[in-house]
Amino acid sequence: MKLLDTIAAIGTPYGTGGVAMIRISGSDAITVGERIFRPACKKNLSEIAHGQCVYGEIVMPNGDSVDDGMATCFYSPRSFTGENTVEITCHGGILVTSKVLSAALSAGARAAEAGEFTRRAYLSGKMKLTEAEALGNLLQAGTEGQLALARSGMKGHLSHRTEAIYEQLRSVMTSIFAAIDFPDEDLSEMSRDEIIASVEEGLFGIRRLAKTYKTGRAVSEGIPTVICGRTNAGKSSVYNQILGYDAAIVTNIEGTTRDVLRESAALGKTLLRLCDTAGLRNTEDPVESMGIERTREEMHRAGLILAVFDASEEPRTEDLELAREIAELGIPAIALWNKSDRETFADMTPLAGYFAQDVSVSAKNGEGFEELATVIDGLFIDGDLSIGQEAIVTGARQFAALSSAEEALESALADLKAELPLDLCCVGIEDALISLGQIDGRELGEEIVSEIFSKFCVGK
Repeated sequence: MKLLDTIAAIGTPYGTGGVAMIRISGSDAITVGERIFRPACKKNLSEIAHGQCVYGEIVMPNGDSVDDGMATCFYSPRSFTGENTVEITCHGGILVTSKVLSAALSAGARAAEAGEFTRRAYLSGKMKLTEAEALGNLLQAGTEGQLALARSGMKGHLSHRTEAIYEQLRSVMTSIFAAIDFPDEDLSEMSRDEIIASVEEGLFGIRRLAKTYKTGRAVSEGIPTVICGRTNAGKSSVYNQILGYDAAIVTNIEGTTRDVLRESAALGKTLLRLCDTAGLRNTEDPVESMGIERTREEMHRAGLILAVFDASEEPRTEDLELAREIAELGIPAIALWNKSDRETFADMTPLAGYFAQDVSVSAKNGEGFEELATVIDGLFIDGDLSIGQEAIVTGARQFAALSSAEEALESALADLKAELPLDLCCVGIEDALISLGQIDGRELGEEIVSEIFSKFCVGK
């Protein structure tokens, strides 16, 4: 019943600004709007054309004046939510914005729940579930890559790709069910070999799409990245250089960083969820020891390790111990030969063998960080993908559904090739359809049966 309510909420950031917007949506939105907005043109809001913006006075339901502003009406089904919608724009003061919302609530609307406008847009078929998720990502985007991915999702690139695979597999199911239910009618449009070929094609499409999650995750969610090294190797300076500002205190005193500092920053196309950690060394200081223990805990949870070494002097025992420890973790790691701006540059060969990648950098002047960005992108970004122009999986939920569909199709394909009866083979295909349907919220039900009746003359 809550879906039948007319809802209202402030649609702009709460605070002082030039303007603010209050959105009202639901079957009674126009009525609510008419109770609190008086167009200067003397028309009722219900007489205003779809999308037309009119100036007028905003009032409380009892007639008390609140503000002057603009109102725009959007009529079902052409609005964002698919329902009648009124958007009232007022001056952006905190009090006046709250008063306009209060007027809407007093006039018959209820306060919208978090994300309810977008949820109604999805339920009314105005957008697919992946597009709604992309809209949420757009609002949270903090990097150019995240913005491009969100726009791609909102344009339907992912939903169109999954829908194409879904429809292809549904056609296979239609043919299989026709052959099972009407074996004497020869209604199946596909032979077993053709069914196998179509399932293989669908499986290829799912695997190709699932493969994009590595890139999508790196751009949208970010990679947990631990910056580690012995004391005074320049870890905090590297941290500050990636962030672009002095977030960590840098001194010549060993053991300055004792706790884990966390920030996120884009380096190249990859979002790094950075952890600056305490320097690794033997110490009697109990507080510093706690910081070192936290460093090792973060290293075990990392998706990427940036191991910082002072390349202006020969490697120490602590450096070799750290290199061995990182190698045993089996986590992607890059050695940073820091302080490349110094006149002396030591032989780092004893350490290099423990790392697949190494980069010479100067955390002091920023040298080498463009190369570091390229190396990191090479680890996590598929260079063949055009971010913003192709279907890319960005969320764990989407990836889990694709993985489940892949597993189901692999089972179905094995059954088909083993010449098992078609009614057994279709179980895996149907499971794959259910998993694919979860990506955009489709439901199976009678869809396949209806598809059979629409394609074949089976009524007898």
